[in-house]
Amino acid sequence: MPHLSLKDSGLTVREYTLLKRLSTPIKIQDYLDTLAMNWEKQGDTHRSPRETLKAKKAHCIEGALLAATALWIRGEPPLIMNLSPKMGKGDFDHVVALYKRGACYGAISKTNHSVLRFRDPIYKTPRELALTYFHEWFLPSGERLLECYSKPLDLRRFGTSWVTAPTDLWHIAETLSVMPHYNLVPKGHWRHVRRADPIELAAARTPEWPRSHPRT
Repeated sequence: MPHLSLKDSGLTVREYTLLKRLSTPIKIQDYLDTLAMNWEKQGDTHRSPRETLKAKKAHCIEGALLAATALWIRGEPPLIMNLSPKMGKGDFDHVVALYKRGACYGAISKTNHSVLRFRDPIYKTPRELALTYFHEWFLPSGERLLECYSKPLDLRRFGTSWVTAPTDLWHIAETLSVMPHYNLVPKGHWRHVRRADPIELAAARTPEWPRSHPRT
């Protein structure tokens, strides 16, 4: 598969070299973990990979776009996938970058939670991977939230200008939101889902980047 070249990317040599050095999904994830959480203190953002590199902070879709760019530079398809919670519960979608090793999927994830994180490439389908986030995603009340996941979105459909765009990439977020989504919980089965117990709730209370951290 053709890789994203320096010329086509629009990145500077320094930016491109940084991303090219992230030669495995593990290295990409390790780099994302060094970025502060983008709490959007100055307003909502959907930064391009270039702008994320400048800001040195990201939220989930910004991290997924940066990860997808690094994968593309290495000749892998830049794929992202949306994970959606039940509507009206006060939580937001979570976006991950997908990668494959052999016939199996893994995920690269920028999150502030202790659990909605990287996934190793051991899952046969995107659905199988998405299901691994179900048990760990819940409200402080213990109610589990994950309802559906999207068909993977190949970012090559947008060309290459998004990699360095100076403006927010709302069009990519909107396209992802209208991709086909597939329910994970069989009809009528939410009543059988147990709430997170006190130990799970306690384990989930550790944020990686508190809002008060100066880098956020």
